[in-house]
Amino acid sequence: MMLRSLQHHTPPLRLFAGDDCLGHLPREVDRLGARRAVIVCGASLARSGLLDTVEAALGERAAGRFTLVRPHSPLPDVVAAADTLRACRADAVVAVGGGSAIVTARAASILLAEGKPAAELATSMKPGGALHSPRLLADKLPQIVLPTTPTTAMVKAGSAVRDPAHGARLALFDPKTRAQALFIHPSLLASAPVGLIISAGLDTLSLAVEGLLARGGDPLADASLIHAVRLLALHLGGNLANDDARAQLVFAAILTGQGTDFTGAGIATVLGHAIGVGHAIDNGLAKSVLLPHAVRFNAAAAPAGIAKVATGLGLSMDTPATAVADVLAGMPAALGLVGRLRDAGIPRDALPAIAAHGIGDWFLRGNPRPVDSAADLQAVLEAAW
Repeated sequence: MMLRSLQHHTPPLRLFAGDDCLGHLPREVDRLGARRAVIVCGASLARSGLLDTVEAALGERAAGRFTLVRPHSPLPDVVAAADTLRACRADAVVAVGGGSAIVTARAASILLAEGKPAAELATSMKPGGALHSPRLLADKLPQIVLPTTPTTAMVKAGSAVRDPAHGARLALFDPKTRAQALFIHPSLLASAPVGLIISAGLDTLSLAVEGLLARGGDPLADASLIHAVRLLALHLGGNLANDDARAQLVFAAILTGQGTDFTGAGIATVLGHAIGVGHAIDNGLAKSVLLPHAVRFNAAAAPAGIAKVATGLGLSMDTPATAVADVLAGMPAALGLVGRLRDAGIPRDALPAIAAHGIGDWFLRGNPRPVDSAADLQAVLEAAW
């Protein structure tokens, strides 16, 4: 068998973890040549007093705050964040929080630098189904991330924002907005409610599983994703009041984010995105409900991927796909969550619109079984409903 051609370029990342990690924050800001760092976070975190600790660590480098981050990064909030960065004359951004804070900070940096409406900068579908992602050439503010949840957004270059005026999800992509440094601090991890940790962990698990099933990938990505699944399966159902358990989930999210840069994802991710545009449901919950049905849909097209997922779950590599799907299906209930879309508040008459919205998602390109129409997506939704 000939060696398959591949390329694997791992973006640089500086990571600091532990009670003392914020002591390294000033040095990292200085290393980036920055003097005016602006913090981006949500209102609840701003009220907690933890930002005072971050600002104290930054010292004279702290130039301002944007504290109006909301779930799914609504476009008006991103525009407001960009205005704050401009007003503060920011030369670096410190995102503190979960995926929405991190994405809002990145997307705001893109709008600030490019000076164009988000719709003009977003990935779009051309006639015939080809996707076009504009090259965003302007220099971007360096990003520093202090996560509170195990979100893959920490290490990604894409920023998906929700445009409430048009009911659309706008995907902005710029490798220059990848985090320059990550700081995993136990007090910040402890600030997130258990429910948010579980939701973000399930979102990460869905992406890791779909990455192992996807068409792309290589042995290095497989190693990251299999271990991520192992960490998630071990710690999601454990004692999430424990600092180390939360940190292990964050490490799993880093591995998943890095691994899926080389694999892509699949229909659970696609449908989770589509549901999030118009329905008030956590991404992690939606995707965890969809995931076992996506595994069954793709089983015949991805036997090697099923074996990798089984390995990560601690099962025999020859475990049937149906048994792997059953294990995944049991996770939401084991965590006290619903296992059907109807129980999560998704009406059945919404399924066709969700499927139609999903058919334009670029993540479909990685799905191991070709998706020929919205009817394929709707069949998965019906099974999950």
